[in-house]
Amino acid sequence: MPAAPSSQTYSREQVRRLLSASEGDLRKWEKHGLIEALESYSFRDLITLRALVKLREQKVRMDRVRRILDAVEEKLGQMSHPLAEIKVFIDGKRIGVVAGGRKMEPISGQLLLDFDRAEIDQLRAFPKNDGKAEQRQAHQKRLEAEQWFQKGIDLEQSGAPVEQVVEIYEKAIAMDSRASGAMVNLGTIYFNALKWKHAEKYYRMALEADPEYPLAHFNLANLFDEMGDKPRALFHYQAALSLNPAYGDAHYNLALLHQTSGQSMKAIQHWKQYLKLDPAGAWADIARRELAKIRDSAVIPGQRAGKEDARPAKEPGAGIVS
Repeated sequence: MPAAPSSQTYSREQVRRLLSASEGDLRKWEKHGLIEALESYSFRDLITLRALVKLREQKVRMDRVRRILDAVEEKLGQMSHPLAEIKVFIDGKRIGVVAGGRKMEPISGQLLLDFDRAEIDQLRAFPKNDGKAEQRQAHQKRLEAEQWFQKGIDLEQSGAPVEQVVEIYEKAIAMDSRASGAMVNLGTIYFNALKWKHAEKYYRMALEADPEYPLAHFNLANLFDEMGDKPRALFHYQAALSLNPAYGDAHYNLALLHQTSGQSMKAIQHWKQYLKLDPAGAWADIARRELAKIRDSAVIPGQRAGKEDARPAKEPGAGIVS
Protein backbone atom coordinates (compact mmCIF):
# COMPACT_ATOMS: atom_id res chain seq x y z
CA MET A 1 0.00 0.00 0.00
CA PRO A 2 1.22 3.57 -0.62
CA ALA A 3 2.77 5.42 2.28
CA ALA A 4 0.70 8.05 4.04
CA PRO A 5 0.70 11.39 2.17
CA SER A 6 3.29 13.88 3.30
CA SER A 7 2.36 17.11 5.09
CA GLN A 8 4.19 19.27 2.54
CA THR A 9 2.19 22.06 0.93
CA TYR A 10 2.43 23.48 -2.60
CA SER A 11 1.86 27.06 -3.69
CA ARG A 12 -0.43 27.93 -6.60
CA GLU A 13 2.66 28.61 -8.73
CA GLN A 14 4.17 25.22 -7.86
CA VAL A 15 0.89 23.47 -8.65
CA ARG A 16 0.66 25.19 -12.04
CA ARG A 17 4.19 24.10 -12.92
CA LEU A 18 3.79 20.54 -11.66
CA LEU A 19 0.51 19.90 -13.44
CA SER A 20 0.79 22.11 -16.55
CA ALA A 21 -2.28 24.00 -15.34
CA SER A 22 -2.93 27.70 -15.78
CA GLU A 23 -4.27 30.20 -13.29
CA GLY A 24 -7.40 30.24 -15.43
CA ASP A 25 -7.81 26.49 -14.91
CA LEU A 26 -7.60 26.89 -11.12
CA ARG A 27 -10.18 29.68 -11.14
CA LYS A 28 -12.55 27.69 -13.36
CA TRP A 29 -12.35 24.68 -11.04
CA GLU A 30 -12.93 26.97 -8.06
CA LYS A 31 -15.97 28.48 -9.79
CA HIS A 32 -17.52 25.03 -10.25
CA GLY A 33 -16.82 24.11 -6.63
CA LEU A 34 -14.39 21.34 -7.60
CA ILE A 35 -11.57 22.79 -5.47
CA GLU A 36 -11.37 25.41 -2.77
CA ALA A 37 -9.84 28.83 -3.48
CA LEU A 38 -6.54 28.33 -1.66
CA GLU A 39 -3.08 29.87 -1.75
CA SER A 40 -1.42 26.55 -0.87
CA TYR A 41 -2.43 22.94 -1.43
CA SER A 42 -1.86 19.66 0.39
CA PHE A 43 -0.71 16.43 -1.26
CA ARG A 44 -4.33 15.26 -1.14
CA ASP A 45 -5.36 18.40 -3.01
CA LEU A 46 -2.67 17.63 -5.57
CA ILE A 47 -4.30 14.28 -6.35
CA THR A 48 -7.63 16.05 -6.91
CA LEU A 49 -5.97 18.60 -9.19
CA ARG A 50 -4.24 15.88 -11.16
CA ALA A 51 -7.62 14.24 -11.78
CA LEU A 52 -9.03 17.56 -13.00
CA VAL A 53 -6.10 18.03 -15.40
CA LYS A 54 -6.74 14.59 -16.89
CA LEU A 55 -10.43 15.37 -17.30
CA ARG A 56 -9.54 18.70 -18.91
CA GLU A 57 -7.24 16.91 -21.37
CA GLN A 58 -10.11 14.54 -22.20
CA LYS A 59 -12.29 17.61 -22.89
CA VAL A 60 -14.84 16.80 -20.18
CA ARG A 61 -16.96 19.83 -19.25
CA MET A 62 -16.48 20.91 -15.65
CA ASP A 63 -20.22 21.38 -15.07
CA ARG A 64 -20.62 17.71 -16.02
CA VAL A 65 -17.93 16.74 -13.52
CA ARG A 66 -19.79 18.73 -10.85
CA ARG A 67 -23.05 16.86 -11.59
CA ILE A 68 -21.23 13.53 -11.39
CA LEU A 69 -19.68 14.35 -8.04
CA ASP A 70 -23.04 15.51 -6.68
CA ALA A 71 -24.61 12.21 -7.79
CA VAL A 72 -21.80 10.15 -6.24
CA GLU A 73 -22.01 12.00 -2.93
CA GLU A 74 -25.78 11.55 -2.90
CA LYS A 75 -25.29 7.79 -3.11
CA LEU A 76 -22.10 7.36 -1.06
CA GLY A 77 -22.23 10.30 1.33
CA GLN A 78 -20.20 13.51 1.66
CA MET A 79 -16.49 13.24 0.81
CA SER A 80 -13.82 15.81 1.69
CA HIS A 81 -11.78 15.14 -1.47
CA PRO A 82 -14.11 13.25 -3.84
CA LEU A 83 -11.74 13.26 -6.83
CA ALA A 84 -9.00 11.84 -4.60
CA GLU A 85 -11.31 9.14 -3.23
CA ILE A 86 -12.93 8.00 -6.49
CA LYS A 87 -11.64 7.69 -10.03
CA VAL A 88 -13.52 9.14 -12.99
CA PHE A 89 -13.08 7.37 -16.32
CA ILE A 90 -14.28 7.85 -19.89
CA ASP A 91 -15.90 4.96 -21.80
CA GLY A 92 -16.78 6.31 -25.22
CA LYS A 93 -19.37 9.04 -24.57
CA ARG A 94 -20.19 7.65 -21.14
CA ILE A 95 -18.51 8.83 -17.95
CA GLY A 96 -18.26 6.40 -15.05
CA VAL A 97 -16.57 6.29 -11.69
CA VAL A 98 -14.68 3.74 -9.67
CA ALA A 99 -15.89 3.81 -6.06
CA GLY A 100 -15.31 1.18 -3.42
CA GLY A 101 -13.38 -0.91 -5.93
CA ARG A 102 -16.35 -1.19 -8.33
CA LYS A 103 -17.18 0.69 -11.51
CA MET A 104 -20.55 2.42 -11.59
CA GLU A 105 -22.57 4.84 -13.67
CA PRO A 106 -22.76 7.80 -11.28
CA ILE A 107 -26.22 9.14 -12.12
CA SER A 108 -28.10 5.81 -12.01
CA GLY A 109 -25.75 4.03 -9.61
CA GLN A 110 -25.68 1.00 -11.95
CA LEU A 111 -22.59 -1.19 -11.57
CA LEU A 112 -20.46 -1.58 -14.70
CA LEU A 113 -18.17 -4.35 -15.91
CA ASP A 114 -14.78 -3.78 -14.30
CA PHE A 115 -12.89 -3.32 -17.58
CA ASP A 116 -12.45 -0.23 -19.72
CA ARG A 117 -13.34 -0.20 -23.43
CA ALA A 118 -9.83 -1.12 -24.61
CA GLU A 119 -9.72 -4.08 -22.26
CA ILE A 120 -13.17 -5.25 -23.41
CA ASP A 121 -12.05 -5.11 -27.06
CA GLN A 122 -8.95 -7.12 -26.20
CA LEU A 123 -11.02 -9.70 -24.33
CA ARG A 124 -13.22 -10.23 -27.37
CA ALA A 125 -10.14 -11.15 -29.38
CA PHE A 126 -9.28 -14.00 -26.99
CA PRO A 127 -10.97 -17.39 -26.70
CA LYS A 128 -13.70 -17.29 -24.06
CA ASN A 129 -12.10 -19.67 -21.60
CA ASP A 130 -8.44 -18.67 -21.57
CA GLY A 131 -8.25 -14.89 -22.06
CA LYS A 132 -10.12 -13.37 -19.14
CA ALA A 133 -7.69 -14.40 -16.43
CA GLU A 134 -4.79 -12.85 -18.33
CA GLN A 135 -6.67 -9.60 -18.84
CA ARG A 136 -7.71 -9.42 -15.19
CA GLN A 137 -4.11 -9.97 -14.18
CA ALA A 138 -2.96 -7.11 -16.45
CA HIS A 139 -5.63 -4.86 -14.99
CA GLN A 140 -4.51 -5.70 -11.45
CA LYS A 141 -0.89 -4.99 -12.35
CA ARG A 142 -1.85 -1.53 -13.58
CA LEU A 143 -3.61 -0.81 -10.31
CA GLU A 144 -0.56 -1.97 -8.36
CA ALA A 145 1.71 0.15 -10.58
CA GLU A 146 -0.40 3.20 -9.74
CA GLN A 147 0.04 2.47 -6.04
CA TRP A 148 3.83 2.22 -6.41
CA PHE A 149 3.83 5.46 -8.41
CA GLN A 150 1.90 7.29 -5.68
CA LYS A 151 4.26 5.90 -3.07
CA GLY A 152 7.25 7.14 -5.09
CA ILE A 153 5.78 10.65 -5.23
CA ASP A 154 5.20 10.63 -1.49
CA LEU A 155 8.74 9.41 -0.77
CA GLU A 156 10.19 12.16 -2.98
CA GLN A 157 8.19 14.81 -1.19
CA SER A 158 9.19 13.48 2.23
CA GLY A 159 12.92 13.65 1.37
CA ALA A 160 13.56 9.89 1.26
CA PRO A 161 16.93 8.67 -0.09
CA VAL A 162 17.11 8.89 -3.88
CA GLU A 163 17.99 5.19 -4.18
CA GLN A 164 14.77 4.26 -2.40
CA VAL A 165 12.67 6.52 -4.62
CA VAL A 166 14.28 5.12 -7.77
CA GLU A 167 13.54 1.57 -6.63
CA ILE A 168 9.87 2.39 -6.09
CA TYR A 169 9.44 4.05 -9.49
CA GLU A 170 11.17 1.09 -11.15
CA LYS A 171 8.67 -1.23 -9.48
CA ALA A 172 5.84 0.82 -10.96
CA ILE A 173 7.38 0.51 -14.44
CA ALA A 174 7.96 -3.23 -13.98
CA MET A 175 4.26 -3.60 -13.13
CA ASP A 176 3.04 -1.45 -16.02
CA SER A 177 5.07 -0.68 -19.14
CA ARG A 178 2.78 2.34 -19.70
CA ALA A 179 3.61 3.98 -16.34
CA SER A 180 4.70 7.21 -18.04
CA GLY A 181 4.47 9.29 -14.85
CA ALA A 182 7.01 7.07 -13.08
CA MET A 183 9.26 7.25 -16.15
CA VAL A 184 9.16 11.05 -16.20
CA ASN A 185 9.94 11.25 -12.50
CA LEU A 186 12.88 8.86 -12.88
CA GLY A 187 14.14 10.97 -15.78
CA THR A 188 13.99 14.09 -13.61
CA ILE A 189 15.87 12.37 -10.78
CA TYR A 190 18.68 11.62 -13.24
CA PHE A 191 18.43 15.11 -14.74
CA ASN A 192 19.03 16.63 -11.31
CA ALA A 193 21.98 14.26 -10.87
CA LEU A 194 23.39 15.52 -14.22
CA LYS A 195 23.15 12.00 -15.68
CA TRP A 196 21.94 13.14 -19.07
CA LYS A 197 21.85 9.77 -20.84
CA HIS A 198 19.78 8.17 -18.10
CA ALA A 199 17.43 11.16 -18.03
CA GLU A 200 16.94 11.03 -21.79
CA LYS A 201 16.30 7.28 -21.65
CA TYR A 202 13.41 7.61 -19.21
CA TYR A 203 11.89 10.69 -20.86
CA ARG A 204 11.86 8.83 -24.18
CA MET A 205 10.36 5.77 -22.52
CA ALA A 206 7.57 8.02 -21.22
CA LEU A 207 6.88 9.27 -24.75
CA GLU A 208 6.84 5.73 -26.11
CA ALA A 209 4.33 4.81 -23.40
CA ASP A 210 2.25 7.95 -24.00
CA PRO A 211 3.10 9.92 -27.18
CA GLU A 212 0.64 12.67 -26.18
CA TYR A 213 2.25 13.47 -22.82
CA PRO A 214 3.16 17.21 -22.89
CA LEU A 215 5.28 17.04 -19.72
CA ALA A 216 7.53 14.33 -21.20
CA HIS A 217 8.17 16.53 -24.26
CA PHE A 218 8.78 19.57 -22.03
CA ASN A 219 11.27 17.74 -19.81
CA LEU A 220 13.09 16.29 -22.81
CA ALA A 221 13.29 19.78 -24.33
CA ASN A 222 14.66 21.11 -21.05
CA LEU A 223 17.31 18.40 -21.07
CA PHE A 224 18.44 19.24 -24.61
CA ASP A 225 18.35 22.96 -23.76
CA GLU A 226 20.66 22.30 -20.82
CA MET A 227 22.98 20.29 -23.06
CA GLY A 228 23.11 23.13 -25.63
CA ASP A 229 21.24 21.17 -28.31
CA LYS A 230 18.87 23.95 -29.35
CA PRO A 231 17.31 22.29 -32.43
CA ARG A 232 16.13 19.28 -30.44
CA ALA A 233 15.08 21.48 -27.52
CA LEU A 234 13.03 23.60 -29.93
CA PHE A 235 11.38 20.51 -31.41
CA HIS A 236 10.22 19.15 -28.05
CA TYR A 237 9.08 22.52 -26.64
CA GLN A 238 6.95 22.95 -29.75
CA ALA A 239 5.65 19.38 -29.41
CA ALA A 240 4.61 20.11 -25.81
CA LEU A 241 2.73 23.23 -26.96
CA SER A 242 1.05 21.42 -29.83
CA LEU A 243 -0.41 19.02 -27.25
CA ASN A 244 -1.18 21.74 -24.70
CA PRO A 245 -1.20 25.31 -26.10
CA ALA A 246 -1.79 26.64 -22.56
CA TYR A 247 1.45 25.13 -21.25
CA GLY A 248 2.91 28.26 -19.64
CA ASP A 249 6.33 26.84 -18.76
CA ALA A 250 6.86 25.72 -22.36
CA HIS A 251 6.06 29.26 -23.60
CA TYR A 252 8.50 30.66 -21.01
CA ASN A 253 11.40 28.40 -21.96
CA LEU A 254 10.70 28.75 -25.68
CA ALA A 255 10.76 32.52 -25.31
CA LEU A 256 14.20 32.27 -23.67
CA LEU A 257 15.42 29.90 -26.37
CA HIS A 258 14.36 32.25 -29.18
CA GLN A 259 15.68 35.29 -27.31
CA THR A 260 19.14 33.81 -26.83
CA SER A 261 19.13 32.74 -30.49
CA GLY A 262 18.49 36.31 -31.63
CA GLN A 263 14.92 35.59 -32.80
CA SER A 264 13.34 38.52 -31.02
CA MET A 265 9.93 38.48 -32.68
CA LYS A 266 9.36 34.83 -31.83
CA ALA A 267 10.56 35.46 -28.28
CA ILE A 268 8.11 38.36 -27.90
CA GLN A 269 5.27 36.13 -29.08
CA HIS A 270 5.97 33.51 -26.41
CA TRP A 271 6.66 36.03 -23.64
CA LYS A 272 3.28 37.62 -24.32
CA GLN A 273 1.56 34.26 -24.38
CA TYR A 274 3.21 33.30 -21.10
CA LEU A 275 2.04 36.52 -19.44
CA LYS A 276 -1.54 35.85 -20.57
CA LEU A 277 -1.40 32.47 -18.86
CA ASP A 278 0.50 33.57 -15.74
CA PRO A 279 0.20 37.34 -15.26
CA ALA A 280 1.24 37.45 -11.58
CA GLY A 281 4.19 36.28 -9.50
CA ALA A 282 7.97 36.25 -9.69
CA TRP A 283 8.17 34.41 -13.02
CA ALA A 284 5.80 36.93 -14.62
CA ASP A 285 8.04 39.76 -13.39
CA ILE A 286 11.00 38.07 -15.08
CA ALA A 287 9.02 37.64 -18.30
CA ARG A 288 8.16 41.36 -18.33
CA ARG A 289 11.79 42.23 -17.69
CA GLU A 290 12.98 40.11 -20.61
CA LEU A 291 10.24 41.51 -22.85
CA ALA A 292 11.33 45.03 -21.98
CA LYS A 293 14.94 44.06 -22.66
CA ILE A 294 14.05 42.98 -26.20
CA ARG A 295 12.15 46.18 -26.84
CA ASP A 296 15.05 48.27 -25.51
CA SER A 297 17.48 46.41 -27.75
CA ALA A 298 15.35 47.34 -30.74
CA VAL A 299 15.77 51.01 -29.80
CA ILE A 300 19.49 50.83 -28.93
CA PRO A 301 21.33 49.28 -31.92
CA GLY A 302 23.64 46.40 -31.12
CA GLN A 303 22.11 45.63 -27.71
CA ARG A 304 20.85 42.10 -27.30
CA ALA A 305 19.89 40.06 -24.26
CA GLY A 306 22.38 37.28 -23.70
CA LYS A 307 21.75 34.00 -21.93
CA GLU A 308 24.15 34.93 -19.16
CA ASP A 309 21.91 37.74 -17.90
CA ALA A 310 18.57 36.07 -18.55
CA ARG A 311 16.70 34.04 -15.97
CA PRO A 312 17.51 30.31 -16.22
CA ALA A 313 14.93 28.16 -17.94
CA LYS A 314 12.27 26.51 -15.85
CA GLU A 315 13.35 23.06 -14.74
CA PRO A 316 11.71 19.73 -15.61
CA GLY A 317 8.46 19.04 -13.81
CA ALA A 318 7.31 15.94 -11.96
CA GLY A 319 5.07 13.34 -13.60
CA ILE A 320 2.11 13.94 -11.35
CA VAL A 321 -0.15 13.28 -14.35
CA SER A 322 0.35 9.68 -15.16
